[in-house]
Amino acid sequence: MFQVLPPEPPPQAAAPEIIIERSAATNEEVRVAAALTDARVDVDSGFRGASIVLYGAVFNPTDTPADVVVVVRGPDAPVRLVKKTRNMGVWLNSRPVLFEGAPGFYMTASTRPLSDIADFGQLRRLGVGVDHLRIDAPEEARTVTRYGVRDVVVSRLGEDYLDWRRAVIRLKEAAALYDTDPKGVEFVDRGLFRAEVKLPAVAPTGKYYAEVWLFQEGAPVSVSNLTLTVEKVGLERDIYEFAHNRPWSYGVLCVILAAMTGYAASRVFRSR
Repeated sequence: MFQVLPPEPPPQAAAPEIIIERSAATNEEVRVAAALTDARVDVDSGFRGASIVLYGAVFNPTDTPADVVVVVRGPDAPVRLVKKTRNMGVWLNSRPVLFEGAPGFYMTASTRPLSDIADFGQLRRLGVGVDHLRIDAPEEARTVTRYGVRDVVVSRLGEDYLDWRRAVIRLKEAAALYDTDPKGVEFVDRGLFRAEVKLPAVAPTGKYYAEVWLFQEGAPVSVSNLTLTVEKVGLERDIYEFAHNRPWSYGVLCVILAAMTGYAASRVFRSR
């Protein structure tokens, strides 16, 4: 007696091997990657400042600990200063000094104080920290090499240059435009970090550049560069563009509006 057997099942194909793609730098190189929660800040009449979170990850296959330093620099703007001097018992303003190239906003945040992360020369070469911030000196400036550090600025201000420079930084810090936070970078998980960028209401508009440095044993080993845009919107932007594109028309219009406002106010008080 013959019996019909069911056909044999086809041989099962071998399960495909799952390959997890990894960046080669993750396994072989120490590097840092970062991003911003917002890459654009809109400024209008109700702007009261903004807080932006910078976050990222450190890829460190070695046993050597690493430090993260965040530097955010706003658009440069000239700073004009005068100094009170006493002459024959009378306080007078000194000759104005114009510093060019001073950033309108400057912030540093780090996992530790900068002096514990790198030495003076390394920070000076990178321009990291307000003490090493590159601010163009007034006219007749030149640079020399002192204490093994090149490009030390010497200007016609002579020994008073450092006092003037400190005044620029002090005024910016008072306006919350310059800030240094030695514990501003926080590791929230293994290799993951965050830092907060606080923009005051008087923050200048334009392009902001953020540098996220990774240090090991006092030397920079990686850097990530980011860009942030702070821009006026709405009526404020229209007025700003009109004032800069047509300054003469803007000035005439302001005079006319001031005259009309004064005339209207005089009529109101006269009627009373």
